[in-house]
Amino acid sequence: MNNELESREDREKAEEVAAVRGDIVREIAKAIVGQDKVIDHLLISLMSSGHSLFVGVPGLAKTLLVSTLSQVLNLKFNRVQFTPDLMPSDITGSEVLEKDPASDTRFFRFIHGPIFCNILLADEINRASPKTQAALLQAMQEKKVTVGGETYPIAAPFLVFATQNPIEQEGTYPLPEAELDRFMFEIDVSYPSYEEEVEIVKTTTGTYKPEPRKIIDSKKILEYQELVHRVPVSDHVASYAVRVARATRPEDPGTPESVKQGVSWGVGPRASQYLILGSKARAILSGRFTPTTDDVKAIAPAVLKHRIVLNFRAEAEGVKPDDIIREILDKTDPLGDARLRAS
Repeated sequence: MNNELESREDREKAEEVAAVRGDIVREIAKAIVGQDKVIDHLLISLMSSGHSLFVGVPGLAKTLLVSTLSQVLNLKFNRVQFTPDLMPSDITGSEVLEKDPASDTRFFRFIHGPIFCNILLADEINRASPKTQAALLQAMQEKKVTVGGETYPIAAPFLVFATQNPIEQEGTYPLPEAELDRFMFEIDVSYPSYEEEVEIVKTTTGTYKPEPRKIIDSKKILEYQELVHRVPVSDHVASYAVRVARATRPEDPGTPESVKQGVSWGVGPRASQYLILGSKARAILSGRFTPTTDDVKAIAPAVLKHRIVLNFRAEAEGVKPDDIIREILDKTDPLGDARLRAS
């Protein structure tokens, strides 16, 4: 079996994706200073058709980054500010009773909500009630919305990018595991470096107004997303991704002792799928025709950490999911069998 793209057309399109990635990054840089790793994960999420959760303190340009991306990609963008009084119908839309003046008959008409777009930014998603959060579940999984017994499709591409503030916990509703699992990545948005912050201050307090140009459109994005699915993956890369995911489960043979002692629940098969899909997208964006175990390792923290549920003992000892993932990656041999290397 050939472990690289075989058709000439696909190989040329893969090279095109790598070139387009450079153009997209340059246009985003007109409005966003730094955050290279965040942008990389954002583009991998886009090419994988995966939703992402951004976690960071206010003022780090999370909203600006997503809106700039939608502008560069010429996609329809909607932003919803999640608040405790937000209702599901405020997101999905609702039926209204209308009257036909000609026949004097009454009928219901569906008013589309902001979820009917290409990129939905759910700002501070954990401030809305669980009922409202759940309104996103069907759309994120099935790309459609059911209201009043009728189902309405959402045009592709459709992605949900949500933000969450890690320091304000009063008046928030933690996302349930079922919804967290719908997000491909949890992306940490950190503070800029000193040099980057100086540049941010200089460019945002003057008269400069960035005007990123449009690079591609929805049709091209759908082509690239289909290409990612056609990228072949070698058996040892698929095996490595599955072994990394299984190593988060306390009951699995060969799991590190720290997982057995500190984890209540490990990740499910969706994490393994995202490890491979994201690795394929990362390879294509880098101009390569097949992923390696290094691609799996690079995206593993963002795929796994919001899916690992720590027990009370681990939390009391200050253990973080990142610590667990780091140990798993250190002890899982990319070329080995299902066993972990001895500590």
